[in-house]
Amino acid sequence: MDEKRTDVPETELEKEEAVSLEEPKKEKKSKAADEAKKLPEELEKAKEELEEMKRKYLVMLAEYDNFRKRAQKEREGAYSDAYADAITALLPVFDNIERANTFTGTDGIAEGLNMIINQFKGSLAGLGIESFGEVGEDFDPNFHNAIMQTEDESLGENVIAEVFQKGYKRGDKIIRFAMVKVANCG
Repeated sequence: MDEKRTDVPETELEKEEAVSLEEPKKEKKSKAADEAKKLPEELEKAKEELEEMKRKYLVMLAEYDNFRKRAQKEREGAYSDAYADAITALLPVFDNIERANTFTGTDGIAEGLNMIINQFKGSLAGLGIESFGEVGEDFDPNFHNAIMQTEDESLGENVIAEVFQKGYKRGDKIIRFAMVKVANCG
């Protein structure tokens, strides 16, 4: 049989066609080479974009965590503020009972008032409320509100000489500052 070889062109036309078929292959090879040269640049660009996305993600994650903590603190603060408001409403009653106890002349009334005062103090202690602002304590502007000053050599400098109204706190939360007279302010 007479077989024709298909891979070798026999006529000029076939030669031209074979050459024209090889040219796109060369173009494809050169395009592939150009694209291969661009790959490291594209890879570097993709890495930079990934790092930027990671950074944005971490920032967003940190912002969310801060928001969550702030919201939790606000919820706790709302409870603490409501608690303090309720106690603040009761404290003037307690103050007046203490004042009445000071001015009573009859022993039975004084004894009854002392029982009420001790019961009220126990209730406050049960709620975690502490009183502060006693004569002889050092003045601290974080806890005390100085409404008067006096010169008294028997007391030290910045010592509470008189208490007009006790202060109350629950943990670190000041419910009411103590109103005091301070001796020998420097």
